[in-house]
Amino acid sequence: MDSSRRDFIKLGAVVAAVGASLPQAEGQAAMPAAAQNAAAGKLRLVTFTPDAQTAPRIGVVTVGGRVIDLGAAAKKHDLRLSFDPAQMLLLIAGGERALEDVRKLVAAAGEDGPALGSVRLLPPIPRPPRNVYAVGWNYLEHFAEGQALRTPDKRVEYPEHPVFFTKGTHVVNGPFDPIPFDPQVSTQIDWEGELAVVMGKRGRNIAEARAMDHVFGYSVINDTTARDVQIKKHGGQWFKGKSLDGHGPMGPWIIPAAELDYDNLRILTRVNGVVKQDASTKQMYFKVPRIIAELSLGLTLEPGDIIATGTPPGVGVARHPPEYMKPGDVMETEIVEIGTLR
Repeated sequence: MDSSRRDFIKLGAVVAAVGASLPQAEGQAAMPAAAQNAAAGKLRLVTFTPDAQTAPRIGVVTVGGRVIDLGAAAKKHDLRLSFDPAQMLLLIAGGERALEDVRKLVAAAGEDGPALGSVRLLPPIPRPPRNVYAVGWNYLEHFAEGQALRTPDKRVEYPEHPVFFTKGTHVVNGPFDPIPFDPQVSTQIDWEGELAVVMGKRGRNIAEARAMDHVFGYSVINDTTARDVQIKKHGGQWFKGKSLDGHGPMGPWIIPAAELDYDNLRILTRVNGVVKQDASTKQMYFKVPRIIAELSLGLTLEPGDIIATGTPPGVGVARHPPEYMKPGDVMETEIVEIGTLR
């Protein structure tokens, strides 16, 4: 992409600034007071770099807001790990035993590490080995707002099975990194805040009753979408409009599945401080176990696979008039119990 023509949708740079640097607009819902600390007691697994010259490493954000480098901490405290701490995928594949090792390291390290605001957080899985799986129309009100945009001859019945598509691997973007914007590619960039499920075990034909045994953890993702590409080009197929580079900010960390109730999480999307989406995962039509069971039917899922579980109502394309992001806008995607992308 020609950098002379390229601009960015800003996502901010400092975790502590989330919700603090933006004015509260009329009619805007206040950011929950506990939003910054709601996940503080949970195990927050990150991929980070201390500076621009250092290779990515994996760590844990402590209650006190420090970042423990797992590889360095293991050497310092002479603790043998059951997994290679070189990358998040290896921790995920290590499963519960790896998480036990991480908890031991955290207990040994205490608050020994750089401040969260002094490091750069990358996507928890910076280079997914496979496309991001995604679910469309998983909130009834979102389906209804999309249905209202269709002509009578284009309207469809609500599906009996989850609607699946994928986003290319290069969509994945850091939780505080800018989203590329090139008007020669698209001028209708829309927001879609979603819960991301990170798979922890390989499986095919996974029974719905056993599906949660295969989940490693949860994160926040925004299925940022080029609506003009999605709707007007490529035969109505969603893939290209959903797969522009950098159009999948994710993070700021992964929280293990046992520490969250996936069916009771509040999702918010704000643009320039104004709330655009505000819903709960309780409203999902197809719940996480059903999604996993149907996706894995005849299709092998691997540790580290990412599933974006669908967006609630409030997207820009369905507004009157439609609203799209432009260079300089600040998009925040928050799941209160997990954290915020900015």
